[in-house]
Amino acid sequence: MYYDYWSLNKSPFDNVPDPTMYAECHASMENAIAETLFAIEEGNECVAVIVGDVGLGKTLSIRIIIDSLDHNKYKIALVTNPDISFIELVREIIGQLTGKQCEERRRIILLEIFNKILFETIDEGKKVLIFVDEANAMSPANLESLRLLTNMQDDQRNLFTIVLVGQLELAQRLEHPKRANLLQRIGTFCRIDKIESVELVRMYVETRLKHAGGSRKIFADDAYDFIWEYSDRGYPRLINKICKLSLKAGETNQFTQISGEVVRQIGERFRHLAGPAVQKRKPRNKPEIKALEEEEQKVQVSIDPSTLSVEAFMDRRRPEEIYEREEIEPVEEKKEQEKITPVVEVPKPPAEAAVVEQMAKPEETPKPAPELPEGKKEIIEEMEIDGFKIAITIPYHIVEQEQSSTHEHRIKVAGALAAQILKKYPELTSTPSIDPISIWSDIREFVANKLR
Repeated sequence: MYYDYWSLNKSPFDNVPDPTMYAECHASMENAIAETLFAIEEGNECVAVIVGDVGLGKTLSIRIIIDSLDHNKYKIALVTNPDISFIELVREIIGQLTGKQCEERRRIILLEIFNKILFETIDEGKKVLIFVDEANAMSPANLESLRLLTNMQDDQRNLFTIVLVGQLELAQRLEHPKRANLLQRIGTFCRIDKIESVELVRMYVETRLKHAGGSRKIFADDAYDFIWEYSDRGYPRLINKICKLSLKAGETNQFTQISGEVVRQIGERFRHLAGPAVQKRKPRNKPEIKALEEEEQKVQVSIDPSTLSVEAFMDRRRPEEIYEREEIEPVEEKKEQEKITPVVEVPKPPAEAAVVEQMAKPEETPKPAPELPEGKKEIIEEMEIDGFKIAITIPYHIVEQEQSSTHEHRIKVAGALAAQILKKYPELTSTPSIDPISIWSDIREFVANKLR
C-alpha cells in the first residue's frame, strides 16, 4: 500500500469519519462539538443544531461527540438516512434504542412505544439522545413531526435531546416562518466553516500524518500554500483528497518528499471541484462515441512512453477514462516535437534531483522474448481479482519491445495496458466500495511482471 512506502501505519487521509484522526486545529468544528456537548450534558436542551457546507466535517463531529459521552448515561440513536417517512424514522429510532427491529407500523402506537422508552430510560438514570445526520434531506412535514415529538417532556426536564446535523439548507428551513415553533426550541445553533489559514491547514495535515504513525517530514514547506489554494482555502475533504493523491504519486515516482509542484499538478487535475458548485463535464454525443469505439477496434496497442505520465495517474477520474483521452500512437509515427514531457521530470531542486537519480533503477540486461507459435501476435494471461477471472492480452510486439527497456519504461507501458483492461472489464469496478485505482495498480503490476 502507498502508505507503507511513507512508513505509516494506515492511510492518513481517507474521507471517513474516524475520530482517531481528529486534528484539533479546526476552530469552528471544535466550537460546534463543545457547544453540542454542553447542550446534551449540562444545558438540558431539547434540540441542538449543527450546519455547514459539504466536506467540512459534520459527520466526524457527530462521531466525536458520541465518543466523548459517557455511554452509561445515555441511550443513543443515530439516523444517517432521514429521507424516509416519519413512521419509518420513528421505527428506526425505536429499533436502535431497544436493540431489536421494530415491526409496528401504526403511528399512534409507535409514539406510545417511544414515550414508554423515554420514561423507562429516565427510570434507569439515563437519557435518550437522537442524532440525525443529513437532516437537510428531511421533508418539511417530518421536521414539523419532530417538533411535535419534542412535546414528550415532563414538567422539570427534557426527556431526550435531538441533534440535527445538515447542510446550509437545513438552516434555511429552520428559519422559515412556518418553523418558528421548532426554531424557538433550539438550544444551541452552530455552524462549521473552513479551516481558517495556511498554518492551520499545515497543522491539520501534520497531525493526521502523526496519528497515522508518521515520524518524519513528508510534505515540503512550499506544499502547504498549494494545499490551501486547491482545497478552496480550507475544505477538509479536499485537503484529504489532495494529500492522499500526493502520497500515492510520491510512492509511484519514488519521491522522498512531496514538493509544492507535485501538489500543484494534482490540484490542477480536479480544480473544477474546488468550492461547493461542481461543474459537470460536457457529455460527448453518440456519433463521437461511436467513432472513438471504431477507432479503438482498428488500432493495435503500440505505446510511446513519452505519452504516459504520472500526471495521468494523478487524475481524479477512473484510469480507463484517463487513458481514453490520451493520444496513444505507434512509436514509429510519433513526432519528436509532439512529445509530452512526463510529470515525473518536473524541475526539482538540485538536492531532490540527486536523491531521485540515486533511486532510479539501471537498465536491465535484455533477455530472450518468449517463443510463440508461428503466426501468433499476442500473449494471453489469466488473472483473478476479487473472484473475477479476466484474460489479459499483451501484444507480442510490446513484449519484444520491453525486453530491452528500463523498469520505469515497463511500468508506464503496463499502466496504459491496465487502463485498457479496466475498460474491457467494467464489472471489476462496478461496486461503489471498490477503489478503481487499487484494481488498476494490481493489474499494472501483473502486466509489468509479464513484460520482464
